[in-house]
Amino acid sequence: MRKRIVINLDAREGQPQKTLGAKRGRWRRIVAILVGVVVFSLVVALIGGFLWWRHYQTTPVYTLTLLADAAQRNDVAEFQKRIDDEEIAKNMTPTISQKAASRYGVAITSSVQQQIDSVVPSLLPRMKQMIHDEVVKEIKQFSSASESRSFIFLLVTVPSLVRVTTEGDTAKATTAVSDRTIEFTMKRDAERWKVTEYKDDVVVQRIVDNVMKELPAIGSIDPNTFLQKSARGKRGRRGR
Repeated sequence: MRKRIVINLDAREGQPQKTLGAKRGRWRRIVAILVGVVVFSLVVALIGGFLWWRHYQTTPVYTLTLLADAAQRNDVAEFQKRIDDEEIAKNMTPTISQKAASRYGVAITSSVQQQIDSVVPSLLPRMKQMIHDEVVKEIKQFSSASESRSFIFLLVTVPSLVRVTTEGDTAKATTAVSDRTIEFTMKRDAERWKVTEYKDDVVVQRIVDNVMKELPAIGSIDPNTFLQKSARGKRGRRGR
């Protein structure tokens, strides 16, 4: 009786197909994992970027950027939101009085000083407008707004132009414009900041020039009178 050898051809042909299918399955899983990692990274980056942007919007530098943008667009309403004319004028008044008095030199008398001290506060409404106009002009120059700049451009350039130090709810920003230093003092105002003090010797001198028009002319005060009064005072003290 003959023995037959039976070879299972189906089993041998199916083995490579199963191996190929397994490899394809592994690659699909790897690709799915990579896609998941990329998507997760993008989501984290978007969330992180959004949180950073929300925080940046609460910084003094961002407020200065808004000021520069409003100044170059002549957006008065937006500009007024970021600047306190009342506080700036009040903080600048003592300096203006001092600078005005110093122009009289030795001719200054107590009566002239009193007149200066009384006139300067009465000029406060006009000074506020003068200060406002000068600050707008200087901020335009600070933002290099000789031609229109986009807000994105200002976002990139303004932080490189100012040095800001923050302590609690007060911030000081310093920048150089036309070979001179300008200093802003800012107070926190809700989620933004507001400029409450502006220091710039050039602006102060311009305002003093206007204030001097309301004061006695320097030439009308005889410095000899002042010197004679001083001499009498010295002699009187010697006689005691």
